[in-house]
Amino acid sequence: MSERDPFAEARTIEAPAVEKRPVETTQHGITRVDNYAWLRDGEWQEVLRDPSTLEPDIRKVLEAENDYYAAVTGDLEPLRKKLFKEMRGRIKEDDSTIPAKDGDWLYWKKFRDGGEYPVFMRKPVAGGKEQTLYDGDAERGESAFFSIGSVEHSPDHKLAAIATDRLGSEYYSIAVRNLETGEDLPDRIESADGGGAVWTAGSDAFFYVERDDNQRPKRVKLHKLGDDPATDAVIYEEPDDAMFLAIDKSQSGDYVFITSASQVTSEVRFVKADAPDAAPQLIAPRDNGVEYYAEHHGDEFFIMTNADDAVDFKIVTAPVASPGRANWKDWLAHKAGSQIVTFTLYKDYLVRLERENALPRIVISTYDGASHTVSFGEAAYALGMEAGYEYDTDVFRFTYESPSTPEQTYDYNMASDKRTLLKTQEVPSGHDPSLYVVERIEADGEGGAKVPVTILRLKTTPKDGSAPALLYGYGSYGIASAADFSTNILSLVDRGAVFAIAHVRGGADKGRGWYLDGKLAKKMNTFTDFNASAQALIDNGYASKGRVVSYGGSAGGLLVAASVNLEPDLYGGVIAAVPFIDVINTISDADLPLTPPEWEEWGNPIKSAEEYGWIAEYSPYENIQHTDYPPIMATGGLTDYRVTYWEPAKWIARLRDDASGGPFVLRMNMGAGHGGSAARFERLDERAHLYAFALKVWGLETAEPVKHGK
Repeated sequence: MSERDPFAEARTIEAPAVEKRPVETTQHGITRVDNYAWLRDGEWQEVLRDPSTLEPDIRKVLEAENDYYAAVTGDLEPLRKKLFKEMRGRIKEDDSTIPAKDGDWLYWKKFRDGGEYPVFMRKPVAGGKEQTLYDGDAERGESAFFSIGSVEHSPDHKLAAIATDRLGSEYYSIAVRNLETGEDLPDRIESADGGGAVWTAGSDAFFYVERDDNQRPKRVKLHKLGDDPATDAVIYEEPDDAMFLAIDKSQSGDYVFITSASQVTSEVRFVKADAPDAAPQLIAPRDNGVEYYAEHHGDEFFIMTNADDAVDFKIVTAPVASPGRANWKDWLAHKAGSQIVTFTLYKDYLVRLERENALPRIVISTYDGASHTVSFGEAAYALGMEAGYEYDTDVFRFTYESPSTPEQTYDYNMASDKRTLLKTQEVPSGHDPSLYVVERIEADGEGGAKVPVTILRLKTTPKDGSAPALLYGYGSYGIASAADFSTNILSLVDRGAVFAIAHVRGGADKGRGWYLDGKLAKKMNTFTDFNASAQALIDNGYASKGRVVSYGGSAGGLLVAASVNLEPDLYGGVIAAVPFIDVINTISDADLPLTPPEWEEWGNPIKSAEEYGWIAEYSPYENIQHTDYPPIMATGGLTDYRVTYWEPAKWIARLRDDASGGPFVLRMNMGAGHGGSAARFERLDERAHLYAFALKVWGLETAEPVKHGK
């Protein structure tokens, strides 16, 4: 840390005294005591739907935590306002997306000056008046929380199904709007998944996924316009709590796919979009450990799968008439270390996104196998594919960005192999990419693993150990951490901080094998990789011990919490956003929404003593050391069903019991869920709280950012 102690005064403020009500739990002959289990409301499902039902004594604790946070960080309010102003100044407020063609119409989203939410727009391709389909700012009304899950127009372009959430609990309502009159139909679906509707070919019905009382996407239903939703037919109900449902339509528009998936297994059914009443047909029965995902072209399904030990996936074809595994034929062979992330089919082309050694590339192929690659030369960057609405097209859209380069949107002509730059993200307050350097180093992980670390810094930031660093990581579920552009992080980098991304095992940054090497019995690799990444920053002069602040959210919150337990003196501070902290208790509770599918990620401590041991070794709530810890800030959301509010609340209370140092603070959002506010400027305010905390850790509360010439 800096020589002065920036939290010296804060430590004189009395922290909330959370009552201890010990609960003993014995599993596999091992007894653990949880003094704060009572913070879990007995009717937590009801709290997700109506936060006002939270038990008063629990509410009192959460409000006391918020008051303590406000007291400890009250001196940061001017800095937070300054950070908010900076971050807002980098946003083009009246921005819009590039219109996407669908038949005779162009569809896009725009924001107005001062607007928190997108406005969904369209106009005829042939020219004519623009039409507002859905105005998020106007539709929010008086709701404290508001999120737009999806706005899906019907194939005949006359209707739109709009999914919204007004609690943050991710129970979405679907309304249907007549796009010609602007009026909503009487049809309204409740307790739906945020993915919203998938329309049938006739535009007179749509499929949707219904969530059960435990927030699990359980049933695919078909709603016919004008019918009572209570009578909607169940097309498919998933019997296994470990498998969640999702629906999608093929790029061709001919089929609706119903995918059941856990962390390592999937199974796909299909229905013809023009025959929605037909029973869904199974492509291939689920086989534990085998994943497959389908697309459609002509008389065949193209299937991305890890079957036959294709760890990083391959692509096979199967006849629509008989798509079982016996009829699968390899179309694109497996290549170890080169992961196929996703793919899209067009009439004449297959486009896939691959990742190798933490770098992405896009490959365009014709169906006879000829291919070419879209890639870029920076040390680290991110690519995104936008499939668009159309199938019979020579053009697809992609995005490119890097930690120093604002997002660029391209149209790529697959016939001529030419790319056209359509838009470069504008930073109104100014941004000069030449002021920065993007670098990639490798940390030495356990077992000889080479862990990529992406670094963004000002060219003028010295590499003599004097700079502070924010180290971000995630490292679970095979999700890679993209080296993308963030206008927000510049508020730290422009003040001389180094921003680093640790591409640790448990993510798929270096392929599917990288994921498999950081889960279940090997989960500890995720945390030691992260600490190795922090040490690599120190060894290479990017920071020094005690000047690294770790930052992660959700499973990334688990990452930073478990990592600091292993080496508390390595870090100057920890920021854990909606952290998955209480792993052994959560994964031992089959009634919680996400627990059954999580067993394939972490292990099943209910059935297996060995797997209990894996989790017990690192579960942050139980592994706090009796020593000095750096300042720690946690956040939570009262209506968060993914990481329930009591996890960070219990962790912060226990840190105060078991560890010294700190302070340990919790900022609980009493009106939002896992992602915090969905409003774009309210989200900036939330981010300003996190960054101000980091700047205080570093003693840089008064530091001024570099100027960009505007």
